[in-house]
Amino acid sequence: MKKESSIRTGADLIAQQLEQLGTKYIFGIPGAKIDRLFDAINDTNINLIPVRHEANAAFMAGAIGRLTGKAGVTMVTSGPGCGNLVTGVATANSEGDPMLALGGAVKRTDQQRKTHQSLDTVGIFRPITKYCAEIQHVDAAAEMIANAVRAAETGRPGASFVSLPQDVLSDQTENDVIIPNRYVPMGTADITAIDEAVKRIEAAGNVVVLAGLHASKEENALAITRFLQKTQLPVVGTYQAAGTLNINHYNRFAGRVGLFNNQPGDVLLKQADLIVTIGFNAIEYDPDLWNTKDCPIIHLDIEPAEYQQHYQPEIELVGNIATSVEQMTNRMSSYSRLSPLSLSILEEVAHRRQLIKGYPSVWSARGFHPLSIIKVMQSLITPDMTLCLDMGSFHIWLARYMGCFRARQMMISNGQQTMGVALPWAISASLLNPSAKVISVSGDGGFMQSSMELETAVRLGCNIVHIVWVDNAYNMVEIQEVNKYGRHSGVKFGPIDFKAYAESFGAHAYAVTDQHQLATTLKAAMDVQGPAVVAIPVDYSDNYKLLKTRGADHCDPVFAGQESVLA
Repeated sequence: MKKESSIRTGADLIAQQLEQLGTKYIFGIPGAKIDRLFDAINDTNINLIPVRHEANAAFMAGAIGRLTGKAGVTMVTSGPGCGNLVTGVATANSEGDPMLALGGAVKRTDQQRKTHQSLDTVGIFRPITKYCAEIQHVDAAAEMIANAVRAAETGRPGASFVSLPQDVLSDQTENDVIIPNRYVPMGTADITAIDEAVKRIEAAGNVVVLAGLHASKEENALAITRFLQKTQLPVVGTYQAAGTLNINHYNRFAGRVGLFNNQPGDVLLKQADLIVTIGFNAIEYDPDLWNTKDCPIIHLDIEPAEYQQHYQPEIELVGNIATSVEQMTNRMSSYSRLSPLSLSILEEVAHRRQLIKGYPSVWSARGFHPLSIIKVMQSLITPDMTLCLDMGSFHIWLARYMGCFRARQMMISNGQQTMGVALPWAISASLLNPSAKVISVSGDGGFMQSSMELETAVRLGCNIVHIVWVDNAYNMVEIQEVNKYGRHSGVKFGPIDFKAYAESFGAHAYAVTDQHQLATTLKAAMDVQGPAVVAIPVDYSDNYKLLKTRGADHCDPVFAGQESVLA
């Protein structure tokens, strides 16, 4: 039955609609063109969190979306406020994170004038969102917000942007809020196609599963685990699929792949005669890097495949991932065939995990070897903790060699490979689960792109340990430049006293200065309440090995020749 209408402003309507949609947090920065909506939020139960930069507000909203499945909300003013959102909105859309971005705009009568903060934001955001529109009349506000949220949350999730002219927020309407169903479950993929996929899997000799970001949703991960327990198929994951497999299936997990084709999982994919991709999107790992022999592919996802030269699935299972996988599991006989090469690769990965567990504290004048830091981090991180990774050389080390065993435990950006995401993501993760410690990691370059949000973390009392790997360079760019041109350009910058810097925000702060302080310092930071920052000098001398081609023995270049050192 339709509710009785009441007269209210556009701002009041939108604020009440967001509240009824279940929005708990809005991240943003106010301004004159959108301040009426900020004011209206005061009359709701929504926690309005002012931040220090609009891009970080979008990162925070995107993290809420990834971790909950419900659209996180960011709200900023017109002109440069919206302009600063672009990177965060593009990141969320690329990563498949549901998000609603609301941007102020000048009055409709001023839109064609040369007046301050007039900007065609719809034109800017349309290419990087799933839904993008401006509310041109207050009576359309409720339906447009509803459709924006629906678009952000359904199918392959992503970002929606709605432009809010100043006068629309002030105008009055008798229309009521519209609350769409928050989740519209998709049906199972076509049963005939599932039967055909099962036949192909059972007939193949070397089947490999490639798990993508949407495999790591909790309900999907549970279904995939049951499928793998029955079939015992070997699995490779993209960086964003981290946490899909629990520890009980790690004997069949060949590790994560991405960016550079030289990992054990890349060898498995290369020798496969059938690849089953689950929840995979090509933006996670370019198919022309891992499917050069055009191996047959079965594509299982919530959306049809986006065809590329090296990604042309022979069977597409489009529908609810969890139920489609369960239907496959019910139809599969047990399957445990592994080629000799597959067995050797899985043995290599298992041996590599043991080497990392026993990796010594390797220290030089530059700092610690990355694996020395990873070993200590791994010993301190528990299953209830969430790990948020920024972008940089450290992210490759962690994505390859850090274990995690819970869906969405490790958050990684590989769609836009955006610097600065770690701390904002960690703030959102902490808000969602205040009792659990959140670990965020960045390089010193990425940290300074969002470090102003330390004040936000302190103000909110977030239970975060932020680890900064310090080398005074944009090192991920440096190693690629040196690999291509034999020299680097534009990557070096000066040092910062991160301990003093973090303390100036009111955060706990630590700096590791010698070989024997690493474990004790990280443990001390983990034991305090509230935000803590730990600066760790890192020696990236082995980074060239991250790009190095595997030898004839297929050994991971990072571990080649280290048996005697690690014995």
